[in-house]
Amino acid sequence: MARYHGKKGVIYMSPSSTSVAVAVIAVNSWSLNMPTDKVEVTAFGDSNKRYVQGLPDASGQMAGWWDDTSDALYDAARSADGVNLYLYPSGDAPTKYWYGPAWVDFSIDTGHDKGVAVSAAFVANGAWGQL
Repeated sequence: MARYHGKKGVIYMSPSSTSVAVAVIAVNSWSLNMPTDKVEVTAFGDSNKRYVQGLPDASGQMAGWWDDTSDALYDAARSADGVNLYLYPSGDAPTKYWYGPAWVDFSIDTGHDKGVAVSAAFVANGAWGQL
């Protein structure tokens, strides 16, 4: 089993749910959270709390630097039908990634004493998978 540095992470995203995904430029981090619903079903006489598992979820964030040659994150947030995301922990392992349809929210942050940063939060818009 190989281990990797995060410096070669990659994000591919389509501007709509039906278009071709392209690399998102100038990003420097991403995160993915994939919990499942847990519903308590504890009954009288149980010796411990009990739960059943419900539906999976997917959400996360990405961040980087504003690049005036790409409006990918902003366009994704304005998409009427969402986007398709492909999250690669490392470009050195191109067959290992998480993917799925998503809704995206966009943020930009600037100030007189810092670089212009962009970020996006996303939530699932359908089933997610992993290769």
